[in-house]
Amino acid sequence: MSISLNEIQAPIAPEMQQFEKKFRASMKTRVLLLDRIMSYIVKRKGKQMRPMFVFFTAKLFNESIAEATYRGAALIELLHTATLVHDDVVDDANYRRGFFSVNALWKNKIAVLVGDYLLSKGLLLSLQNDDYELLKIVSNAVKEMSEGELLQIEKARRLDITEEVYFDIIRQKTASLIASCCAVGAASAGACKEEIEKARLFGEKVGIAFQIKDDLFDYGTAEIGKPVGIDIKEKKMTLPLIHALREADWLTKRRVIYNVKNNNGDNKRVQQVIDFVKQSGGIQYTIEVMNRYHAEALEILHTYPESPSRRSLEQLIAYTIEREK
Repeated sequence: MSISLNEIQAPIAPEMQQFEKKFRASMKTRVLLLDRIMSYIVKRKGKQMRPMFVFFTAKLFNESIAEATYRGAALIELLHTATLVHDDVVDDANYRRGFFSVNALWKNKIAVLVGDYLLSKGLLLSLQNDDYELLKIVSNAVKEMSEGELLQIEKARRLDITEEVYFDIIRQKTASLIASCCAVGAASAGACKEEIEKARLFGEKVGIAFQIKDDLFDYGTAEIGKPVGIDIKEKKMTLPLIHALREADWLTKRRVIYNVKNNNGDNKRVQQVIDFVKQSGGIQYTIEVMNRYHAEALEILHTYPESPSRRSLEQLIAYTIEREK
């Protein structure tokens, strides 16, 4: 990757610092245990791509960042963090971004309550400031994310995911969040409904490209954020495998699906599936689809006037498909 996330973030560094202060303040609580957990969550923050999408999109409409934009970014972080805490409980995961998960350190009961607390903090932040449009956008994203996860679980049981269903899943599960970041950025800067929808669609296309890149990692050899073959071990049908199976004869398809269904973590079987996908053109096809969504996102972005924020968004969406983890 030729440009780092820190370099991309540079034009909004003052806003991000302000956001950090405001977000930390919003996480404060008088309950000692809860305060300790909130501090732990804030300290292990990720790449902060979501607030970046909020601020850069807002600046497409107004160079001066409004208080509503800070609240919108905080709302997304609060509700998204709540879903991550709950996800770790559902997945029985002990780690999140290389750190112990909340449920690993404080057990499931406390983790569920912390997730509920974060959700309610987000709701109150919006309601107390009459940010109804922002709350509507983000609440819809949380609903979509939940539906996407449940659809994936339902389909994983039967391994009958078509390309159409795959895109439904990633649009809801991943793209809806980035779409809501861009919609919140536009809405908080005073954009009209048509412009908010255009910003949302831009974010959705970026989010789909982002998830496709993530799915490609399962077949790669780079130093990445998850072990190679983890999706196959978890019986998740992603685009490289879906395409390869669609092109295969009946007997090959049956053998590969059997290996996915019954791999039981067996690395040899998982590797056979990976080799099949690579030999069947699944990787190349997936890269082409990802590049198409990238191009469609750029097409929408280029309807806005040239500006530092537009250039930063170009760099940010390039980062999503060129990153190594």
